[in-house]
Amino acid sequence: MDAAAPITTYRLTDHAQMEMARRQMPASDVTRVLATPEQIEVVRPGRVVYQARVAWGTPPATYLLRVFIDIDRQPPDVVTVYRTSKITKYWKGTT
Repeated sequence: MDAAAPITTYRLTDHAQMEMARRQMPASDVTRVLATPEQIEVVRPGRVVYQARVAWGTPPATYLLRVFIDIDRQPPDVVTVYRTSKITKYWKGTT
């Protein structure tokens, strides 16, 4: 699978599901990042991070949603997901 391809079919690992529930992260946000990532980073062969900025909270604040995926299998496995306010730490290029 090409690391730059949008991902529309995937499997959530038990760990990813647990972290999404613990972090109160809607599956729709994960689906959107996988389908239209703003950036993709190769972690190692077979594992990539899709990331995009999302608004979250009340009042809304901008966070970076990072989705770690094992793309060396079919369907790809979403390994874990997290949201961070430290956008500049992970963003490649200008924000």
